[in-house]
Amino acid sequence: MGAELPFWKRKNLSAMTRAEWESLCDGCGRCCLHKLRDEETEALAHTAVACRLLDLQSCRCSDYANRRAHVPDCVKLTPRRLAAIDWLPPSCAYRLVQEGRDLPWWHPLVSGSAETVHQSGASVRGRAIAERRAGDLEDHVVDWPGEWPDDQVRGK
Repeated sequence: MGAELPFWKRKNLSAMTRAEWESLCDGCGRCCLHKLRDEETEALAHTAVACRLLDLQSCRCSDYANRRAHVPDCVKLTPRRLAAIDWLPPSCAYRLVQEGRDLPWWHPLVSGSAETVHQSGASVRGRAIAERRAGDLEDHVVDWPGEWPDDQVRGK
């Protein structure tokens, strides 16, 4: 008898428990980088500037439970809102599960380690700039947050 499929392969996002939903976040921090949207063309530009609450070492929110009190425009991700969001990274587990795709090897639910997201180059560790030190966001526009991470480090 084979092992039961993991929850992300057998449940859609709406059917997940809160704990399952929260565990889908791989801790890459890419969604916590500031984005710029052109008012005329609606074109999206990613920056390397992190939200003030993002811990640049762990790549996790330093006050997740109260984040919206500190950052009112922080988006609370839900299955319903997910379809309308165009700025999540292509490797985002919420996006992958919604598209019927599997999680990458470095996702903590697959690897069993929170460090593999950093080892793979998927996280913002070592690449993001603190909001308070950044100055103009336009000076920090980068492509990598909107691209699939390099898959060079396997760490298996």
